[in-house]
Amino acid sequence: MIHEIFPVGPLQCNCSVIGDEQSREAMVIDPGDDIAHVEEILRRHKLTVKQIVVTHGHIDHIGGAMKLKNITGAPLLLNEHDFGLLKILPLQAAWVGMAVPGKVTVDQKISDGDRLRAGSLGATVMHTPGHTQGSVCLYFDADKKLIAGDTLFAGSIGRTDLPGGDFEQIMRSLHQRVLSLTDDVIVVPGHGPLTTIGEERMANPFLQTR
Repeated sequence: MIHEIFPVGPLQCNCSVIGDEQSREAMVIDPGDDIAHVEEILRRHKLTVKQIVVTHGHIDHIGGAMKLKNITGAPLLLNEHDFGLLKILPLQAAWVGMAVPGKVTVDQKISDGDRLRAGSLGATVMHTPGHTQGSVCLYFDADKKLIAGDTLFAGSIGRTDLPGGDFEQIMRSLHQRVLSLTDDVIVVPGHGPLTTIGEERMANPFLQTR
């Protein structure tokens, strides 16, 4: 697996470029901004983008998706429960000081249990509502790697005071879904440093047994 993780945009969202070393097929996850940097990584690894996956509908994760879609021709994937957030992207842009991305068109809805592929690489969609109603995580089971969006961070969890947020819901998503994974699973949060399920199960104050 080729996996490049780098912060993009004013809120430093973790964007992932994931590629299959044999087929050179790739998916880009959460291209919130700085698409020129995404392009440079794709060129360096000689990757062809097959899908653009957005973990939830906040502008810092989706802000550059249409630009990347127009460049690559790859379809844009998002859970349908966050389609409503796309209607308030101008308001979201004002909140965080980003440029309004224009109209965002989703090509494919992704739902819990869906299987996404890039060459031989496969990820299972986990619907983990709470940060937003359409928040998802992507679990690459063969590589023991979870792209967690803003559901789980190192030492913390996603905020629930924004539109679509629900604290009890995110707690259920974390305890019933995310913590069902084994301790050795690497977690790539939507912001900040990488961690593991084991580290968060042991030390994250939100994940202690209630």
